[in-house]
Amino acid sequence: MATEATPKFQNPDLIPVPHPPDFHAEIDASPAHDGLHFWQFMIAGSIAGMVEHMAMFPVDLIKTRMQALGSCPMKTAGVRQAVGSILRSEGPAGLYRGIGAMGLGAGPAHAVYFSVYEVCKKAFSGGKPNNAVAHAGAGVCATVASDAVFTPMDVVKQRLQLSSSPYKGVADCLKTVLKEEGIGAFYASYKTTVLMNAPFTAVHFATYEAAKRALIEVSPDSASEERVIVHATAGAAAGASAAAVTMPFDVVKTQLQCQGVCGCDRFKSGSISNVVHTIVKKDGYRGLMRGWLPRMLFHAPAAAICWSTYEAGKAFFQERNNAIGSSCVT
Repeated sequence: MATEATPKFQNPDLIPVPHPPDFHAEIDASPAHDGLHFWQFMIAGSIAGMVEHMAMFPVDLIKTRMQALGSCPMKTAGVRQAVGSILRSEGPAGLYRGIGAMGLGAGPAHAVYFSVYEVCKKAFSGGKPNNAVAHAGAGVCATVASDAVFTPMDVVKQRLQLSSSPYKGVADCLKTVLKEEGIGAFYASYKTTVLMNAPFTAVHFATYEAAKRALIEVSPDSASEERVIVHATAGAAAGASAAAVTMPFDVVKTQLQCQGVCGCDRFKSGSISNVVHTIVKKDGYRGLMRGWLPRMLFHAPAAAICWSTYEAGKAFFQERNNAIGSSCVT
């Protein structure tokens, strides 16, 4: 608390300006939004992304192999049969091939993802917390930024996930692709990824915020005690809805990222129309829905894990900030 200046240092020629009633002499270090600082959103998002993708990695691997089926044949197209085939030929470790690339990419990408979302949500909402358009727009901004970070490692991850991948590991894949195909290969699918993830995140975030609000309104008195269930349920609904809307784009993305590897087709151009035409010509329109079941099985629980972890991280930092604020006041 500031003290009054002593007579020795007072200047009678200066007119004192009264402080507002809520003035505090301490430096204003209050969190910018939702009770958190920007770096706290990044840490909570990074942890959430790591937990989500590591937990669901085997499902993601099966999805990748099924989506590459038209060009890079597997012995079977069924999820249960695919798991059995992998376990017989590669053992349990086969379900985690490429997880190192996921670990390197998911943390930084989700730190960007959630922090940009929170900043944009505050900017777009205009003081209206239930603005679905603001949530959707903030999600689109978040995915454009995070995909720029994650796409190169996603390329490495998916190439390592293929059953006959020629790469020994993350470092070997990075070195070989850079040497043989150039840095552009790491961003060959970026446009498709953004075109897929823009509607994905718009649906995802808008659905999550709406579902969370609806679930809290059902039982507002017990919302704080059941917040993990609320966040997980809302996240699962959001993940499943967004995955269903963007399924064909995900198939195109996988084809672009795996082209030229394990016998997969190499496309004359990176245009979406060229890839779609090739898939439809070879497999029919059903080819655009390859891997839909593991994709749905991935995104529903993955979103539940991610959102509940992220909200738990936010709650931890909010309690920490409140404790620090209380100690400063006293």
